[in-house]
Amino acid sequence: MNGPASDSLNAPENASAPDSPDEHANGPWTVPPESGEACGGESVSGRANVEDDMSRVSVAVDVAASPERVFEVLTDWPRHHEWMLLTRAEAVAGEGHGEGDRLAAFTGVGPLGFTDTMTITRWDPPHEVVVRHTGRIIRGTGRFRVLPRPAGGSTVVWEEDLDVPFGAAGRLIWTATEGLTAAFLRTSLRRLAALAAR
Repeated sequence: MNGPASDSLNAPENASAPDSPDEHANGPWTVPPESGEACGGESVSGRANVEDDMSRVSVAVDVAASPERVFEVLTDWPRHHEWMLLTRAEAVAGEGHGEGDRLAAFTGVGPLGFTDTMTITRWDPPHEVVVRHTGRIIRGTGRFRVLPRPAGGSTVVWEEDLDVPFGAAGRLIWTATEGLTAAFLRTSLRRLAALAAR
């Protein structure tokens, strides 16, 4: 996948996930074995864990551009509104390109929305960036992985392990909306792929 968000924040394809775990992963970061492959080769999964109130969503999309190019565009935080739906982001501590730097992203329309504050916990260009969500609404861990493809180009994987609030009620809400969340992430990654390929 923090300090307060800046007042300047206003609202604004095809792959299967890797099979082997990443030795540098921060937590249970491999795409779950139960992940299904959607039409067009996109990998999408969602899972609610009743025991620890954590829920995971994972999507992957192929990109024609190189991992270096994809990572460059992915981590150009002020350009997030160009590919991430309804979201603007910026670095609020540091340059947003190293561990310990902090980010803030506003998702919404006009004044209606929420701010997601994050701290970068892993920075490994052009392969991986991991953030810890520290906001009042979204908490947990987000991770982007950019994987080279043998035939050229890359696969970008977006994984979120989220701390679901409000107990059983929160888990029911997650179960009802996880498909929508996966669609939101997948559509955003398609937009990222198009932007990186320019």
